[in-house]
Amino acid sequence: MLTAIAVSGYRSLREIVVPLGRVTVITGPNGAGKSSLYRALRLLADAAQGRLVASLAGEGGLASTLWAGPERISREMREGTVPVQGTVRRERVALKLGFCGEGDGDALGYAVDLGLPVTTTSAFGLDPEYKVETVFSGPMRARPVVLAERRGPMVRVADDEGRLRVVAQHLAPFDGMLTHAADPRGAPELLALRERLRAFRFYDHLRTDPDAPMRQRRVGTRTPVLSGDGGDLAAALQTIREIGDPRALDDAIADAFDGARVAIDVEAGLFETVMHQPGLLRPLGARELSDGTMRYLALVAALLSPRPPALLVLNEPETSLHPDLIAPLARLVHAASDRAQIVVVTHSAALARALAPDAVVHRLEKSLGETRIADDADAPGWVWPKR
Repeated sequence: MLTAIAVSGYRSLREIVVPLGRVTVITGPNGAGKSSLYRALRLLADAAQGRLVASLAGEGGLASTLWAGPERISREMREGTVPVQGTVRRERVALKLGFCGEGDGDALGYAVDLGLPVTTTSAFGLDPEYKVETVFSGPMRARPVVLAERRGPMVRVADDEGRLRVVAQHLAPFDGMLTHAADPRGAPELLALRERLRAFRFYDHLRTDPDAPMRQRRVGTRTPVLSGDGGDLAAALQTIREIGDPRALDDAIADAFDGARVAIDVEAGLFETVMHQPGLLRPLGARELSDGTMRYLALVAALLSPRPPALLVLNEPETSLHPDLIAPLARLVHAASDRAQIVVVTHSAALARALAPDAVVHRLEKSLGETRIADDADAPGWVWPKR
């Protein structure tokens, strides 16, 4: 389980450490930084896919994603006795991402420091570079137990006695060590962490419009993991029924829709989701169901996956849902947390309250452009590796 995520220098996240529980709720008003924190989690997962640099480019490049305020915000600035103004820069330009974890045998943490090239003659001179990467065990302290580290082009991995030995010397500045130095023999910790990050799952664009793929009849194949847009919903639901937990599926539907039942209509290999409702003489097809109903069915398929991920992140799952579906969704999230760690980013105060009794809840707020946790008294310490 991840115990905390840390971000420095990314958009409104000047310096923040967010403790995580089995279920974590991130809430707050518009513009407080919830989306930035969600994207930071996605960037960490992208590091294991070799897409970190490309993902930052898709956001406008490193320069446009960096914290835009002063490097340090003084007490006088916060009190309003002096205006917010630039200060003498003491640190290099950097975007830093990291997390730490706990568990039997897999308490691995990761931290990455991205910056700009010192000098370059390349046309890609604004591409971010990997400056430092660290894989460690336990919390990120001043002297963590380092299992692997990358500084510049060199990667070193700890041997059985804890001594760091060189496994790569010429890693390109735009390549991460998780994708280019992981090896089952020479660097098993890198490989284990890479595969763990690749298993993170994100849902923030479940399409329910009239032309959405989930409303169409589609060729169905076994689908233990729902796609990001929910287009293979019918196949995912049928997979749960055949190799997952069909009782949990039926209970989740009946809990939300007063005894309704979902089935998959199969014709010539084409799958369609249909819903049987009490009092109706025929089932309603996917094209007839409301946006909220379709979204809820997709969330059921995501949360009841026969292959639960290490981390499942839901971004604004309440979109299009009727208020009566909030409580069933909260119950579904808590039930799914027995098999996966879950982070819910939400605008909905009702969903946050419904999840709160058994979740870690963080309300974000913004002060002088900086995102902060409203009550960060219990935030764990974090020390970034030095370049």
